[in-house]
Amino acid sequence: MSNPFPLDMGRTIHKPLMRFFNRFNLRSLTTLPQNQEPISVVNPNHLLRVCTVLYQQQNSPESRLQTHLRTCEFHLTHEFFLQVCNKFPLSWRPVYKFFEFTETQPGFLHNSVTFNKMVDVIGRSRNIDLFWEVLQEMGRRRLANDKTFAIALKTLASIREMKKCVEFFHFMNAQGYGYSLETLNKIVQILCRSKLPVEAKEIVMKLKASIPPNGVTYGYLIKGFCDIGDLIQAAKVWDLMVDERFEPGIDAVEKMMETLFKTNRFDEAMKLFQAMRITRIDEMGLPTYSLVIGWLCRTGKVSQAHMVFEEMLKREIHPDNKTMSSIIYGLLTKGRVREANNIMKGIERPDIAVYHGVIKGLLRLRKPGEATEVFREMIKRGCEPTMHTYIMLLQGHFGKRGRKGPHPLVNFDSIFVGGLVKAGKSLEACKYVERMMNRGMEVPRFDYNKFLHYYSNEEGVFMFEEVGRKLRGVGLVDLGDVLLRYGEKMATRGRRRDRGGEP
Repeated sequence: MSNPFPLDMGRTIHKPLMRFFNRFNLRSLTTLPQNQEPISVVNPNHLLRVCTVLYQQQNSPESRLQTHLRTCEFHLTHEFFLQVCNKFPLSWRPVYKFFEFTETQPGFLHNSVTFNKMVDVIGRSRNIDLFWEVLQEMGRRRLANDKTFAIALKTLASIREMKKCVEFFHFMNAQGYGYSLETLNKIVQILCRSKLPVEAKEIVMKLKASIPPNGVTYGYLIKGFCDIGDLIQAAKVWDLMVDERFEPGIDAVEKMMETLFKTNRFDEAMKLFQAMRITRIDEMGLPTYSLVIGWLCRTGKVSQAHMVFEEMLKREIHPDNKTMSSIIYGLLTKGRVREANNIMKGIERPDIAVYHGVIKGLLRLRKPGEATEVFREMIKRGCEPTMHTYIMLLQGHFGKRGRKGPHPLVNFDSIFVGGLVKAGKSLEACKYVERMMNRGMEVPRFDYNKFLHYYSNEEGVFMFEEVGRKLRGVGLVDLGDVLLRYGEKMATRGRRRDRGGEP
């Protein structure tokens, strides 16, 4: 394996690059205490030299490695140690070897930030024995904090080391940190956000005797199981929560309703909403109503959505643009264009959500020309389109599977295959062509995301401008404008990148 840090590289770095490193030194994501000294500037030459030694001598005896490090001229600070860790984000050996060297330096003491950074690198490299040893050392030195708990539990839970997860809480309690429900709730929240609700629930159940959970704990578990689509486990946690006389928070109720909607269990979601209206209507706010109205309009139940909307207004809850976009989309899907236009005109400051609702509704009515007019209007009013906007319009003009036909300008099979080849995806291009040629097999749905991604480069800027002009020349003005606008967006993005890279 070639050395990524050659020894003579420091003498060949150009001045602009040096200025770039001085301006954009990598920083730890951990927030420093307010009484911490100002972060010192790290010399990139010194950092490069130390990292080169660590990489080349990482398997050498400790005495030899430390001798090489002593010959390097550098100022050891906490920021310097953090940047060494940043250079080896997935390799524990150089980082730990440097840690052992810093332990021999008089006047330098590690803090919670440096320890957390190092233990994070060790955890990512999956050296669990060393990981566990360093965590225990942090506990003995009283340097552990909430960040330490998060790194430790997330790493151990992701590899199903559940015994060590529970043991970590007990060990920290023995070191004087105590059992903290607040810390447990933070860990449960982090694990659930990382798609690990099963492990989070197991930790909660095994620590129940030492740290009794509360409604917040169960709420995080419910949302975690809903995020992975496991409604059965979410319902079990819900029942357990009610049995222990905790009331589910409104955010947990909304998450349960949203998951029921997404899994096509519409009746159960509405039953839960009706139960909330009867028992806890005072807690229901705009997010709850917006969620229900959005799904009612999406499924074509515009009359029910109107009733919920009226109830919201009677309670003096003012709708936001997201709610209004759902109403507009629902009306358009029913062909009630005039009513939708009146609502649209009544919105003082329409944002991207409102425009997307109008465009999506018009495309549902197979009116791509009018949708493109809305696209032009949103640009005039200073609302910048997103990638989703372009994908919707392309699907409206070409169809979800891409338009087929002899004309090369409007045959997306040929354009897509060309994009794959230019992007170096020749194997994927061959597979796509084989599916096209095999009449017995249906061509898969055209992937507009990949199409725009493959052409989001300098060649794509030229292609979109050229094809856009040709499309306008053959009478496809709306489609040509969409592609021309996307080409302009790619060109301006390139210019912004060029300006950002200047010294």
